[in-house]
Amino acid sequence: MLGKKKQKPRRPTGHFDTLISSRTTVEGDVHFSGGLHVDGRIRGKVVADEGTDAVLRVSEVGEVTGDINAPHVIINGTVNGDVYASAHLDLAEKAAINGSVYYNLIEMAMGASVNGNLVHQREPVGLLSQDAKSAGAGPKQAPAGDQTAEPEESGDGGKSE
Repeated sequence: MLGKKKQKPRRPTGHFDTLISSRTTVEGDVHFSGGLHVDGRIRGKVVADEGTDAVLRVSEVGEVTGDINAPHVIINGTVNGDVYASAHLDLAEKAAINGSVYYNLIEMAMGASVNGNLVHQREPVGLLSQDAKSAGAGPKQAPAGDQTAEPEESGDGGKSE
């Protein structure tokens, strides 16, 4: 059509292998590969199998209470927990995250909200190992690969001569 250019998709867009319907509540951790679409509620961690190009989509009526760890994450619902997106994170206009977000690439629509930290991770592999370390540890620490912010701070608000 007029002025429309075809763009390559930045994330897998295929079908979703698993659907958790709006009338379903899952208690406990969910491990998946492929695509997982959440219209219902999950109370527990949602973890994609390592080495897969898995996609998690939480719809506007979906809710996850627990940490999320997947390469591709699309959120338009509510998440109460930390989100680890090693490849791509898409926050749609009705997304509400109460927790920290660790991402490689991020898209955030107007209206989306994050009540927590946004932490950019250059190395996607580090996100998976960070989640594994924090699962058994106490308080979370800044990942070893994310030390670029410290040298940039000069203490004078960036107004050096």
